Amino acid sequence: MPRFYCPAPLQTGLALSLPSGAARHVQVLRMQPGDVITLFNGEGGEFEATVTRMGRSDVDVEVGMHHPVEREAPCQVHFLAGITANERMDWLVEKATELGAVSITPVMAERSVLKLKGERADKKLAHWQGVAVAAAEQCGRNRVTRIDNACTLAQWLAQHPVSAGSGVRLVLSLSEGTRPLAEAVQGQMNVTLLSGPEGGLSPAEEALALSAGFVPVTLGPRVLRAETAPLAVLAALALR
Repeated sequence: MPRFYCPAPLQTGLALSLPSGAARHVQVLRMQPGDVITLFNGEGGEFEATVTRMGRSDVDVEVGMHHPVEREAPCQVHFLAGITANERMDWLVEKATELGAVSITPVMAERSVLKLKGERADKKLAHWQGVAVAAAEQCGRNRVTRIDNACTLAQWLAQHPVSAGSGVRLVLSLSEGTRPLAEAVQGQMNVTLLSGPEGGLSPAEEALALSAGFVPVTLGPRVLRAETAPLAVLAALALR
């Protein structure tokens, strides 16, 4: 059954018009009145909905039964992603959403090729949020990964001091003194994961992370790409 994100209050019996993106998708699928789709708004569970009218550019539905199903990963992961090149960042956002990341903060690292500010930053963040929405629709999640405003690591740390109950902070590192991932998490259910762009974090950035309580972790002897390593962590945490 096709699934669509509908960021609006939903309740059984409600009649509404689908958001423009979902309406276009329904039209591309050549659905007809009487066909049933699934809607979710990110607030929990999903709703059946029946198409009642197909317009030229709009689609009306009637909201049906609510199903309180959730498909979230057991571990809440907040992902600080060093911004990679355009296509790689899109792919990273898509796959991180599929693997259950709760939020993604694009980090403007010293070695990030893509630099964001002003209107360009706004457009990129909106684009990445759209990628996350599409990934949630496809994979069955009823919660959409939140894309936070892009910032430097120093800016993020200033806004998020270490506090009791905030879980464990991990940074992917190739330096000596790293710990295996399984040893570092040890049953933690709330993880903040920091990963660098192509070329990794700079020595200054890594030192800043360590001073703020991040634990350096390794995934083994192989050097993984910037878009591969954090996904390996997310997959491992999702399958615990």
